[in-house]
Amino acid sequence: MQLIPPDYFRRLDKEEIFPDQQRKLEIDLGCGDGSFLTGLAGHHPERDFLGVERLLGRARKSYRKACRADLKNLKVLRLEISYALEWLLPDSCASRIHLLFPDPWPKKKHHKRRLVTAEFCAALGRVLEPGGEFLLKTDDAEYFEESMVVLMASPDLEEIAWEDGAFFYPQTDFECRWLGQGKTIQSARFRVSA
Repeated sequence: MQLIPPDYFRRLDKEEIFPDQQRKLEIDLGCGDGSFLTGLAGHHPERDFLGVERLLGRARKSYRKACRADLKNLKVLRLEISYALEWLLPDSCASRIHLLFPDPWPKKKHHKRRLVTAEFCAALGRVLEPGGEFLLKTDDAEYFEESMVVLMASPDLEEIAWEDGAFFYPQTDFECRWLGQGKTIQSARFRVSA
C-alpha cells in the first residue's frame, strides 16, 4: 500500500502509518526497488514495514512488488528521506531503521549532500524507540568511514556488534550487484541509548 499522509506539515501519529500499535515498525530509508523491503516483510508477517523513497519510479516498483506479494504489513511513502525522518515520522515509532547503500555523493563538492549528519543522527534518536536499532550498509569505504565518525559522535547512539547470520537480512539489489563485482561491503549497527 501507499502511505499518503493527510498533512505533510505536521508530525504523523504512529496509528496513521499502521493502526496496530503493538506491532514493531521497521523503516527502510531509500527502499529502492523494494527487493530488501519485500523480503523482510514477507519473512516477518508479525511486524510492519515502511519504505521511504524519493524517486517515483523506485517507489512504484516497491509498491508493485508489495502488491504482487500481497504484503499487508508493508507501505511505501514517496518523500525525501531527510524530510520524512526529521519532520514527518512520529517520536519513538520504529524498532529498526535501515539505510542501505545510500548515494555516497563521491565528488568533494557534493559531500554536503551526504545523508549521515549530526542532524540525521538526532532524528534517528527521536524516531527510534528506546533500544531501537539503526543498520547501515555501503560499498563506499570513504563514505562508511565518514559516517562512522558522525555516528560515533552522536550522544544518542552506541555501536553494537553485527555478526554475519545473526538474523534474517535479505540482500538489496545494490548489494547483489556490488558483491558480483567483488566489492567489499561495510556494515554497522547502532542502538539508541536507553
